[in-house]
Amino acid sequence: MRVSRHWAGVGAQRGAVVSIGVFDGVHLGHQAILAANVARARALQAEATVVTFASHPKQVLLGRAPRTLTSLEHRLELFAAAGIEHTLVLEFDERLRELSPERFAREILEQGLCSRAFVLGFDSKFGRDRRGTPELLRALGFDVTVVDKVQVGQRAVSSTAIREAVELGDLEAAQAMLGRPVSVLGRVVHGAALGRELGFPTANIDPDHELEPPGGVYCVQVRIVRGAGERDAGSVRFRAGVANIGSRPTVTPGLPARSRLEVHLIDFEGDLYGATLEVQFLSRLRAEQRFESLEALKEQIGRDVASARRKLSPALG
Repeated sequence: MRVSRHWAGVGAQRGAVVSIGVFDGVHLGHQAILAANVARARALQAEATVVTFASHPKQVLLGRAPRTLTSLEHRLELFAAAGIEHTLVLEFDERLRELSPERFAREILEQGLCSRAFVLGFDSKFGRDRRGTPELLRALGFDVTVVDKVQVGQRAVSSTAIREAVELGDLEAAQAMLGRPVSVLGRVVHGAALGRELGFPTANIDPDHELEPPGGVYCVQVRIVRGAGERDAGSVRFRAGVANIGSRPTVTPGLPARSRLEVHLIDFEGDLYGATLEVQFLSRLRAEQRFESLEALKEQIGRDVASARRKLSPALG
């Protein structure tokens, strides 16, 4: 998938079928839009295209934005997996905020992307004062398909509902709306290497402001997306693991709490520093707790790893 940061002249000669939105979480509702986009693009022999934003528009509109379910990098990974061929990433600033939907449609979508058709969500809005709607695009002469809302358990799937579930630790409800396990995408950064000393080396992950479940120890599966020279980087292969979200009270007692995400990949050997990992949270094993000694912590980690191995071995082979 190609990614553009400026709209002028980036459209494909064969034209584009365009969907617009933040797509935070790329949940089941978003996936329905992306699938309809790809199908329409194939029918027209056009390029399946998404217009999204580098940061959440609410930061400019309201002065604050929710913590995202998926960073821009994560969204781009999910767009590509859905079959999208081109993504235009726009900076939502005051200039873009004040752009009328008519100019947005003509200058960016029609002239810049060579749009031939649109596939939009039922609640899609764009342009100044959010006046840009499917009806407005139709009035301007564009071919527009509207995808109905998706419901799970009598509730419309939305990024807000998923954030609430993740914050409450309801992984099952969040997964039902996402259509996949709750996950974060992040880069492995250097830590204190204490896990290696305990016999359970961990990857310290910077989740790039993505929303994590509440603190605790989790059974996870991990995919190496890129980096570190790993031979299965970029593949769909997942590895079993155990993750800890928390402030490590046993090794940093008395220090101000600062939440960290650390992951131990079971039966893995290699250097992951600098690699990008996708961590999927499958179930919570226990709360984070303070142990009286490092030996007691080591014994508990061993039990956590054994529990995760039992849970994940059948699924991961």
